[in-house]
Amino acid sequence: MHGWGGSVRSFEGTAKVLSEKFHCLLVDFAGFGDTPEPKNAYTLCDYTNDLDTLLDSLNIGECIFIAHSFGGRVAIDHISSKRKTKVIGAVFADVAGLKPRRKIAYYIKVGVYKIKKRLGIDVSNSGSSDYRVLSPVMRGTFVNIVNEYLDKKLYNIHIPVLLIWGDKDEDTPMYMARKMKKEIEDSALIVFKGRGHFAYLEESKRFTLIVKSFVEGIK
Repeated sequence: MHGWGGSVRSFEGTAKVLSEKFHCLLVDFAGFGDTPEPKNAYTLCDYTNDLDTLLDSLNIGECIFIAHSFGGRVAIDHISSKRKTKVIGAVFADVAGLKPRRKIAYYIKVGVYKIKKRLGIDVSNSGSSDYRVLSPVMRGTFVNIVNEYLDKKLYNIHIPVLLIWGDKDEDTPMYMARKMKKEIEDSALIVFKGRGHFAYLEESKRFTLIVKSFVEGIK
């Protein structure tokens, strides 16, 4: 389950190895890869419902989720909501969804943005470069997604979860990994030293071997 801006290609390498022994399903979420954008801005629940529909249509029974960043938001929402698909394990690679620790500079930036907007000053260049290239629908989707925090849902995850994190990740910092490790009762954390938010790609062979061992241990 790919991160924001990703696609089925994000986990092709891992799937190629795992498919030697297991059935693998790669997903393009709405608005990514070859899947069209939704007609209206999506919420996290919309993405989770789409996943439910896909798994149900393919008659998927027991399964293991492997997710990165944004994909982890969908995974957490699905697992904690006790959807009908039986998820028996999950790998969270630098996943997002927890409330960030904001620095004062962030609040100053938000305050300036709000003042400019009230005064009718052009704010079209506000936000990250990734945000500015999005279509209106995906901008709305992005805002919906990043403003929903899943901290309280971690307590409702009761399956084995393997956390794999880059200790140099600035998008989903290590404190998020430690919080997940603490609050998900059956979890373990593996840290990739010197790696960032895409640690699973930076050390793809190591990542895949670890995931393969984890999956075999569950199955």
